[in-house]
Amino acid sequence: MKARVTMATVEGEGGADRNATASCSIDESYKYVFLPICYSFTFVCSLSLNSVVLYRSFRRTKRWNASLIYMVNLASTDFMYGLSLPFLVASYVMHDRWVFGDFMCRLVRFLFYFNLYCSIFFLTCISVHRYLGICHPMKTITLETKRAVKGTCGMVWAVVFVLTSPIFRFAQTGYVTRGVIAEEGGGAHGGLGVGPVVEGYQNCWDDAIDEEFSDYVPYGIVLHLLGFFVPFAIIAWCYSRVVLTIIQTLRSQPHLQGGRAREVVVGVSSSSLGPTCLYAHRRRKSIKIIVTITLLFALCFFPFHVTRTLFLILKESRGGGGAVHCHSMRAVSICYKVTRPLASFNAWLNALLYFITKDKGGAPCCPPANPSQRRHRFLWPLRILGRTGGEREGGGEMAKEKENDSKSSGNVF
Repeated sequence: MKARVTMATVEGEGGADRNATASCSIDESYKYVFLPICYSFTFVCSLSLNSVVLYRSFRRTKRWNASLIYMVNLASTDFMYGLSLPFLVASYVMHDRWVFGDFMCRLVRFLFYFNLYCSIFFLTCISVHRYLGICHPMKTITLETKRAVKGTCGMVWAVVFVLTSPIFRFAQTGYVTRGVIAEEGGGAHGGLGVGPVVEGYQNCWDDAIDEEFSDYVPYGIVLHLLGFFVPFAIIAWCYSRVVLTIIQTLRSQPHLQGGRAREVVVGVSSSSLGPTCLYAHRRRKSIKIIVTITLLFALCFFPFHVTRTLFLILKESRGGGGAVHCHSMRAVSICYKVTRPLASFNAWLNALLYFITKDKGGAPCCPPANPSQRRHRFLWPLRILGRTGGEREGGGEMAKEKENDSKSSGNVF
């Protein structure tokens, strides 16, 4: 005997809507294969990649900077989320049945949104930090201290916890039923329908039970606004200013462009070599961060929040009925469940931000002639200035002042 679901299952992530009717049925059999595969893949990648990030970060404890502190916090919340995924995988393999108790249901649902919005907020902090470093470098000197960055991270954890804590109240287990049609026989042509059968099971609700769904919708929309759309607007504004600043700098100083960078080595004195290389390196690193975070938002966060907002609105207004509403509900429900695992991909895609923006061992554009000086690739032109300037009166003091300026610049970025 085999069974196929025919009643509507227009819910959050698992479970059936008990008020739905068979006239607006939604076939969700695909999610029992698609979602376990996606969550299993995220579980493996999240634990492995974030473990590497945390291990490599704690090995260089004495050299932590602002960016690394943000990345460690980002990797920590992604690692915790990865530990909760086996429970979701087991639930979908058992066709939405939840056997882990009410507390684990609330905890797993909470961890999904807590990780999601911690990731968004920490990416916003990284974006604002990059904006200040490029557009307002002097302000970054005071905001880049470890105490200030750690305070910002603590505030992010607290704010996100307050935003997502109501999920503990709405998410819960409940006994639900769904209608199935039992078929006898093995083949498509030999099966004999024997009528509908009601199947009951314990479900873990993602949003809220039907009796409390009207109370959940305003909270869900506010959570989307404060947790995604406001940070997204901040990131978009910051990166538009960063790109505009880079373009204006390149136009005002053509010798800093990538195609002219190597010409400086031959045609200009060595005094301008270090700043040129340093600026080109910062420009490339800023562009990498802009592209990476933009792709993260485009792939993971934006589709999920748009489809989930539409899902909440349509489900709340489903009393209107009609063929158009049923068709829209069916399409949005499928899109929402497809984009939900995409949102969980941020748990391992965030780790790529660490590897993409990590400084490599080699020089960014202009390596020194002596290989033994590659560890100090940004300071070797100033050392040359120090030696040549020593023959003149006051030359040593000027070289020392330039070296101090270079160190200050290095702390800013």
